[in-house]
Amino acid sequence: MAFCGTQAPYLNPIVPFSGSILGGLQDGLQITVSGIVLNSSATRFAVNLQTDFSGNDIAFHFNPRFEEGGYVVCNTKQKRVWGPEERKMQMPFEKGKPFKLCFLVQSSNFKVTVNDIFFVQYFHRIPYHRVNTISVTGTVHLFSISFQDIRAAHVQPAFSMARFPKPVRFPPRHKGHKPKPPGFHFASQAPIIQMFTHNVQDAPGQMFPNPVISPMACSNPIYTMPFCTRIPGGLYPSKSIVVVGTVLPYAQRFHINLRSGNDIAFHLNPRFDENTVVCNTQINGSWGSEERRLQQIPFGQGLGFSVCIMCEGHCFKVAVDGQHLFEYYHRLKNLPAINNLEVAGDIQLTDVQT
Repeated sequence: MAFCGTQAPYLNPIVPFSGSILGGLQDGLQITVSGIVLNSSATRFAVNLQTDFSGNDIAFHFNPRFEEGGYVVCNTKQKRVWGPEERKMQMPFEKGKPFKLCFLVQSSNFKVTVNDIFFVQYFHRIPYHRVNTISVTGTVHLFSISFQDIRAAHVQPAFSMARFPKPVRFPPRHKGHKPKPPGFHFASQAPIIQMFTHNVQDAPGQMFPNPVISPMACSNPIYTMPFCTRIPGGLYPSKSIVVVGTVLPYAQRFHINLRSGNDIAFHLNPRFDENTVVCNTQINGSWGSEERRLQQIPFGQGLGFSVCIMCEGHCFKVAVDGQHLFEYYHRLKNLPAINNLEVAGDIQLTDVQT
């Protein structure tokens, strides 16, 4: 059964975490868990794909253990009873380092990659379609958990309504604008992903199927910096752009640009060397007047972050890690022409939603 949409990601979920998988597991669904292993005395973490929130039945228990040189345990729990362990005597994670962990659901097994390198496959012991929950425990900090249908063919844009663990709170609109009903504005409502896939190769040592992904940007491409992608349809009121990543330990600056042709409609530029965030617009090669709204930079060197930029009719609203920070009023008014995203500087990208 093909699924009709891609679930919005969970951003910065607090560990221990449990969240629903909308529609359950289906063949071709890829789940990407991005985070950083904490540099602590604790020695284990686990990602569980389970049938409900109780944890009594776990279809796939993926459990890295920083013990005895490091290894990973895979197992299944049925009616509270664990089955025989499968151990992979390698440790693809490193304490204090970010990671990208991907689970690809296939008809006979789960395929797992770590940092885009094939790590293990685990054959189903119970029907995977019963799984509707993901949980994460242990010595990790999470940046995002995202979902992608790698088998999707061309589809029309649609939006998932899944709530994030930390919904972004924005202040009410200014007077003169039609208010929305009370509630949260969510950090991203993930678009259905347009892609076409090449032939699948299942041989150990190979990566997952290599999809040709549309510039809609998805939850787990190999991000090279600077990173550029198209914003399909451009901007419009209520459209959100989400950028998730890790600031490098010795970062000086990075920037996020929303571009309209050769112009930059919105330049968001955290500067660690000045402990500030600079916002600006560039038109015809000339920068306008800088806006410095914050007294303290809301990012930390070596730490993960999520930035949500929500476009409204009169301004951009900017939130970091779920907290609204400021508004930047449009200097370029043709919103649909603002149709490219650029990210560059001293960060590692984890997730991008356009």
